[in-house]
Amino acid sequence: MKIGMMSAWNETSGVAIHGELVGREWVKMGNELRVFSFLEGDFHGYALIGTDEEYVIRCFGTPARSNYLNPLPFLREDYDLFVAQDLGMLPRDKLAMIFPSIKRKAKTVLVVHTNKLRDDPSFYQFDWDAIVCFDYRYKNFLKGVYPEDKIHIIPFPCKVWPDSDQEKERRKLSLSLDKKIIFVFGQKWRNMLELVPALLDISEEYPLLLLIFSAAQRVAGFEHLERKVRIRKEVLEQDRIGRYLHAADATIFGKHSAEGAVLSSTAHLILGCGCPIVARDSNFFELIGREVLKYRNLEEFKENLRSIFEKDERYQICRKAAKEYAEKNSSEKIASKFLELFRKL
Repeated sequence: MKIGMMSAWNETSGVAIHGELVGREWVKMGNELRVFSFLEGDFHGYALIGTDEEYVIRCFGTPARSNYLNPLPFLREDYDLFVAQDLGMLPRDKLAMIFPSIKRKAKTVLVVHTNKLRDDPSFYQFDWDAIVCFDYRYKNFLKGVYPEDKIHIIPFPCKVWPDSDQEKERRKLSLSLDKKIIFVFGQKWRNMLELVPALLDISEEYPLLLLIFSAAQRVAGFEHLERKVRIRKEVLEQDRIGRYLHAADATIFGKHSAEGAVLSSTAHLILGCGCPIVARDSNFFELIGREVLKYRNLEEFKENLRSIFEKDERYQICRKAAKEYAEKNSSEKIASKFLELFRKL
């Protein structure tokens, strides 16, 4: 198949995680892929990472900034399937001007990342051949305005990481072999500040090291943990994230519930790596159960860390369930589900 995909790519965003996981699988399966992505100076996410593949063309910006779109790549490139990822971040009105030309040569598919229906008319000016969402919560609000037979549920993909030895990874990364390591990256540290008292308590029971990687200019609020925290101003690429996850004992997701249908794209990226996720009991993990250890208060948070550090039965169940979830929804299997839909169109 010849697939054109309009998506975030090599960027720190959930849309990029989805697009890259399925897109690279399509290429591995022998399909021709052309990725239309954001300009280097106007993109969706916190940072650009990695090096673009030869099939990536950066030719548009976000509607909130440049609202730019170069139509020529969309019109010149050869594809018979056109996939748009996250309409909310695309220059919709500019895309609408060339959409009839795209429709003449390709079947069109929208992948919905928004959490609810928008009251902006520009979202509804496209006649998609199919609409893909991640679970029934998304479908429930989409069917209010789109024909139900056009809506297809394809779960968010997971990365299946190769196994690795924790001690070996710690030696490579020059990390302590005898400390309990919690790894946090990106903006997730902001949701952890209220957990500092619990981390302080845990640090009295176990030798603790909290690793925080972030592009933020200043990461503050962890002063009470003193030398138990190591903060680095760095945006990690996926391979580097994997190395630190293999070296760590746990990672933390402290995000509170949000409006509408939401999920954690980062959790899907790392569920299969073997590093347990300690997650706030929020709707970001509404459809994920034993695969993560959830907490509602500081005492439950501490109990989850104790389970992980002691490698008890709950810890074992969590790791096994997370690996099974990642394998069930692997990027390869999800990419194949998209190809099945494409063939039906």
